[in-house]
Amino acid sequence: MSRNLRLDAVLVQAVIAGALSFSHLHDLAEAAGQDGWKAWAYPISVDLLLVAAWRRMRTHADNRAAWIWFVIALAASLGANIATAGLLDLANVPAWLRILVAGWPALAFLGGTLLAHTPTTPDPAASTAAPLAAPDPEPAPDVTVERAPEPAPELPPASAPAAASAPATKPPTAVPPALLDHARKVADTHHATTGARIDSATLRARLGVPAPLADAINAQLA
Repeated sequence: MSRNLRLDAVLVQAVIAGALSFSHLHDLAEAAGQDGWKAWAYPISVDLLLVAAWRRMRTHADNRAAWIWFVIALAASLGANIATAGLLDLANVPAWLRILVAGWPALAFLGGTLLAHTPTTPDPAASTAAPLAAPDPEPAPDVTVERAPEPAPELPPASAPAAASAPATKPPTAVPPALLDHARKVADTHHATTGARIDSATLRARLGVPAPLADAINAQLA
């Protein structure tokens, strides 16, 4: 609530100051021999030069020229306020003041042109304060993170030892389907990471299974 009241008060104060200054500049220009629409153009010229200088001071680091033209426009506005306050006989304006009023349009045009077209270094503070388009993000490095080996599913109980009369040729080790699917995922991950096919030793270390079972799984993955 208090913030809204403060902003409204500042706005009203700016309107009052601008209207009074506008009127004083008009009266001074009219007293100096600039009648009709020309007298109304002078306060507009002064205010535009003030605004141009102020905008340049806010957006550029090297603002010495902007300060100079701001002071010139401010002196013209304050001078008109003081001159029309009874310190100057508006019915008998001095010749030097008539010369200044007559030469003001050319001076204001010169100042506005220099402020608009003189290259300067942008102000870093203003650049950080104003919202700018964010630069394109750099592409993230292609890093493949290998997951830790998942625990192997529970194996079925080992079969009873073969009888003494069993043949000498060892039958192939049976691989549970769940373990085979898990081993296939591990092998695919290893191939995508290293570009090489997984071997039995690596498969045994990843799955935590005995060597014969790792060989049997690797054979079925081929």
